[in-house]
Amino acid sequence: MNETFSRALLQAGLTEDDIAARLGVDPKTVRRWIEGRAVPYRRHRWALTALLGTAETDLWPQLRSAQPRSAEVLAIYPRLSAVPSTLWRHLLGSAQRVIAVLEQPEQPLVSDPDVVKVLAERARAGIAVRICLGGSGGIEADEHGALARYAPLRDSGEVEIRLHQGVLYNFIYRADDQLLVAQRAYGIRAAEAPVLHLERTDGGEMVTTYVQSLERIWAEARPPSS
Repeated sequence: MNETFSRALLQAGLTEDDIAARLGVDPKTVRRWIEGRAVPYRRHRWALTALLGTAETDLWPQLRSAQPRSAEVLAIYPRLSAVPSTLWRHLLGSAQRVIAVLEQPEQPLVSDPDVVKVLAERARAGIAVRICLGGSGGIEADEHGALARYAPLRDSGEVEIRLHQGVLYNFIYRADDQLLVAQRAYGIRAAEAPVLHLERTDGGEMVTTYVQSLERIWAEARPPSS
């Protein structure tokens, strides 16, 4: 019996039939996962971790020894649109210290109204929310753009918005010690490049590197003009 998986289902309020319907598999397959008689395919593991708000190596510890990648890498998505909306809400909604967003206005996170609600709720709870938009010199005049969408959040609490004129090499979305890092690839739309889901670990360097980059960009950015 996979007790960890079973408890995660209970905490999420999901049944075997719920999981089977959402993943498009037979309920008997889900029963085998719960009983520990089978490990889901990777695509199903990623979908489950998003639904349950946990890492696949927590649900299936045996994968740790089989993974050649860094322990900081929780998941890899082929593009931004492939990151489940449930993961965005869980990641940002679980923040207890800081939320930081670094992106270009062409792909604003606030396009999802559910994300806006989560950011506002976290800000009202006293969590520092920092939003940095970069790579567009005309953003201040775009009343219908990302800045206009983010601006109302400043009424929710400790929300600060800055603009950065430099080219962004990555989009970074931080919630405490977890990051979603959208890569950039020359000639490819930003929204179509792979995304890393990272979590800080003892001795790990990837999260530290991206956080340092985020902090340097934030230090160089400026508040939008009135």
